[in-house]
Amino acid sequence: MRSQCSSFLVLLVLGVASGGLVRYDNFHLFRVAITDQEQLKVLQNVELQNDQFIFLDYPTQVGMNVSVLVSPRKLLDYLQLAKNVHLSSHLATTNFQAILDAENPPAKNKRSDEFGWEEYQTLDAIYNWIDELAVKYSSILTVQSIGQSYEGREMKVVKLSHQAGNPGIFIESNIHAREWITSATTTWLLNELLTSSDPAVQELLTSYDWYILPVANPDGFHYTKTTNRLWRKNRYPHNILCPGVDLNRNFPYHWMEGGASQVACNDIYAGPSPASEVETRNMMEYYETIVDRIELHLQFHSYGQYILLPYGYQDADYPDNYSDQLEIAEAAAIGFSKRYNTPYTYGTIADVLYVDSGSTTDWAHGYHKTPLSMCFEFRDNGAYGFVLPADQIIPNAEETLDALIAMLTKAKTMGYFQRS
Repeated sequence: MRSQCSSFLVLLVLGVASGGLVRYDNFHLFRVAITDQEQLKVLQNVELQNDQFIFLDYPTQVGMNVSVLVSPRKLLDYLQLAKNVHLSSHLATTNFQAILDAENPPAKNKRSDEFGWEEYQTLDAIYNWIDELAVKYSSILTVQSIGQSYEGREMKVVKLSHQAGNPGIFIESNIHAREWITSATTTWLLNELLTSSDPAVQELLTSYDWYILPVANPDGFHYTKTTNRLWRKNRYPHNILCPGVDLNRNFPYHWMEGGASQVACNDIYAGPSPASEVETRNMMEYYETIVDRIELHLQFHSYGQYILLPYGYQDADYPDNYSDQLEIAEAAAIGFSKRYNTPYTYGTIADVLYVDSGSTTDWAHGYHKTPLSMCFEFRDNGAYGFVLPADQIIPNAEETLDALIAMLTKAKTMGYFQRS
């Protein structure tokens, strides 16, 4: 959920000219802790002005950590900057490209048309797979296009319903293009719901209606596969040099009230107005058709291992059912840790991560009064960040399933998810 702007222009030109993905050979990755206002102001100015420091997290407040990619020719400049403002800066790798190269190796002994979770899939592969599911499980599963993206790609939602009257759960993933682990986890969970013989999983299938948007940002996701692995936003060219809007800052609830930008080249650019983006409007219009059935709105993001509750905007109050949501988030955190001891921190977006505004988590709960609205920020804590190796897809998905079982069980005991 975490920033790229003019920093990428030279890289993008080189990548497009070569006809392949942008490369980051010998780029150093630093993890930086912001400890005072002077550091914050300096880093914000650098993020806006420097053409070779790439901020993977936009510096919004004191106390947060950011990841910064530094090109070889700017390394001395960065080290001098760190010295001048006394940055606590940890070198994670001296060659970021090596991490990218190791992220998604082709699965062994896999047919070209076989869908699986030993590697990250393309948009076309995901769409073909869910379309096949709609044929195979036609009595309980449907696939619907909720509209097209700016570049004309379908936005597809899967509905899985075993019986009428079930309470609904809405899952949205890959609204931030580079967060591949989110759609990979979503598709694994869908497959598990359909095929598992585990009674706890079968209970999830039969007791809830599932509305799943596996790729909320299809243009951006496609762009990460073809041009720039680290792209975050959509692809609408409000600014010809810096296209794209952060869709998770574009929703019309406390829009532009902290943790968002009106500078088009920033990764957290919220757009020229609330709901300016067609992808945002598609999601809003679809959600409004099902909102009366939804008890839980759940966003999947990466990274950091958080369970985030409303609200994220500046100086926000707590939700009316904050204590309930906190108890349910605690149950989810216990679920996440059950299998692989993966620790998750939980609380409101503003309390435990940073201020942001215009997110779907805030919009679903604040505007539509969806009882439970949460965001999972998946693995990891910074070793790989957005570039989580494919061999962690299944472990991440397994512990997410454990978290879902635990949180839904807890929520039911508190009076949520009652059948109509």
